[in-house]
Amino acid sequence: MRVVIARCAVDYSGRLDAHLDPATRLLMLKADGSVLIHSDGGSYKPLNWMSPPAVMRVREPDSDEREAGVQEVWDVQHQKTNDHLAVQIFEVYAQMERELGFEPGLVKDGVEAHLQELLAEQVQRLGTGYRLVRREYPTAIGPVDLMVLDPEGAHVAVEVKRRGEIDGVEQLTRYLELLGRDSTLTPLRGIFAAQEIKPQARTVAEDRGIECVILDYDEMRGFDRPEDRLF
Repeated sequence: MRVVIARCAVDYSGRLDAHLDPATRLLMLKADGSVLIHSDGGSYKPLNWMSPPAVMRVREPDSDEREAGVQEVWDVQHQKTNDHLAVQIFEVYAQMERELGFEPGLVKDGVEAHLQELLAEQVQRLGTGYRLVRREYPTAIGPVDLMVLDPEGAHVAVEVKRRGEIDGVEQLTRYLELLGRDSTLTPLRGIFAAQEIKPQARTVAEDRGIECVILDYDEMRGFDRPEDRLF
């Protein structure tokens, strides 16, 4: 991984166009080809990024760029789409490069991990005709809990939580934004699944077109016996 703190401007073109005016930012270049641009706020969500597979080439600035004070330009091109990221470097303040080695992966809370495992086995709880693609579907910013296909064959990214709060909705939103850049996954939508979902989280999710699903952990484990209920 290479980490650079620099004054830079950023232009993104592809599925959408976006621009960042010159400012000091943290740039992360990962071994998988992903490039992430962070500010000093916004928690861990990048301002913009390029997901793998991508190739970065460093070029000399043209005459207009040089006149504006640009020292070098990073051209990052996605290998499967027309998405392109151009990072104009005005000044580098610090940088470091280090091989991180093997990543053992995130170990989740036991209940949450088991919920994910059970839902993968019982994917029909999301609806009739749903099919599992895989668990822990990889992205440049972490794995999506489940990737499934709905009855029409559209991809659905599923985030599984024990307690559904706004942070979980934000996490799924970032996955959807990133995965939506891959034309092989579109059309794409999201499902936020949890044992309980806070009202504020449900409001934010539904406003973003994300479906909310409540999971009954005991029932999924086979501990819920309807015949033993009083009501």
